[in-house]
Amino acid sequence: MTYYAIVLLLLFFMLPAAAGHKSMVHSQSQLCHDPQQPASLRCAPAPSATFDKQGRLWVVWSSGGHLYVNFSVDQGKTFSAAHVVNSVPEAISAHGENRPKIVLSEQGKIYLSWTTPLAKRYTGNVRFSYSNDNGLTFSTPITVNDNLDMTGHRFDALAVNKQGTVFMAWLDKRDRLQAKRKGESYKGAALYYSLSTDGGHSFAKNQRLMSHTCECCRVAMAIDKDNLPVILWRNIYDVNTRDHSLIKLRDNHRASKAVRVSFDNWQVDACPHHGPALSISQMIDGVSEQAKKHSFYHLVWFNNAPERHGLFYKRMSDPNVLISDSKEFRELENGLAIPFGDYNKNASHPDVLSLDNQVWLVWKEFNGEADEVKLQYSDDNGETWQASVIIATTQKGSDHPFLLNDNNMIYLQWQTEAEGFRILPLKSYTQN
Repeated sequence: MTYYAIVLLLLFFMLPAAAGHKSMVHSQSQLCHDPQQPASLRCAPAPSATFDKQGRLWVVWSSGGHLYVNFSVDQGKTFSAAHVVNSVPEAISAHGENRPKIVLSEQGKIYLSWTTPLAKRYTGNVRFSYSNDNGLTFSTPITVNDNLDMTGHRFDALAVNKQGTVFMAWLDKRDRLQAKRKGESYKGAALYYSLSTDGGHSFAKNQRLMSHTCECCRVAMAIDKDNLPVILWRNIYDVNTRDHSLIKLRDNHRASKAVRVSFDNWQVDACPHHGPALSISQMIDGVSEQAKKHSFYHLVWFNNAPERHGLFYKRMSDPNVLISDSKEFRELENGLAIPFGDYNKNASHPDVLSLDNQVWLVWKEFNGEADEVKLQYSDDNGETWQASVIIATTQKGSDHPFLLNDNNMIYLQWQTEAEGFRILPLKSYTQN
């Protein structure tokens, strides 16, 4: 057989294989729209994930009115059988800004929260369940909001501290509904929170943290060094200026003063559906001993004001703590946020993760043909940044990107229509 004959024969067998691969990807996408197919993480619209101390990757996702949890021991290559959380099906919000959440306690418990939409538009209840046996069984879901009016209790945030206290915050329209019944006007919603000190068996009376918040953007929450939560959300200032606020709990039942942290002055009488993200790390070396007792907050958000629009990053500390002997610290508090990403490529939905002096930023852009996830990295607590790099792409629809920490190894989580659930290690992208 001649050389050219061999080449032609090889091409003959290779072409069907390539075509078959494209057909397989297309058929997998079709399976996600077939109601007869079993529930699958690959087809879940908005999963959430976290690593435990043993390096297992836990994922919560929804399908057909049920919430599912499973885990992976090989960074998402394979997964255990999924366990059903709610035996009785219910509506579950599962989209970019309002998805099921999962956190793990130091004691090994699994905590879940989600929003159940009600019969009317823009209404819902905040739901919660837990597992004490490594996800084999889950408690009967309970409603955390103690107001059960047909109104909005949505966009929940979930966190647990080292003592096992569970904190929840969400956007709530009970006050708006009461104002309407009185014939009064009420802008937006309100920020409420509650907590559980008994492992999720019960929650304390709901408390309002702030009135007149933007009503349809995700709420961010992280636990500070003192084991109390810090909450970041989009607020309403003046008539309809949609900038961001931050609040820190002083103890389980009292909050410090809420402060405005973004000053972009985006004035819009609409729902941006574009919430912020928050990560907390410890102070860098070289500042005062008093400053070392406190933490750095790393904040990212999107705004679309005429003069300041796009993605922004800001580093700050607890604004309620006065550190008079640190000039560097005071300047940091008052500094403007730093823009990043390409606004002309629809830079959107950023996430941030900090670990000691290292900070990672990820966000999504569209290059005209495909969605891209971009990464920017700092090894000096956000003082300087490496150039951004593209770390993942997809040709079809995609979820927001998220950052995960597994024993100081950082990963990207990204759910895409074409590829399904993806976990990508980021170490190779952050080498000098």
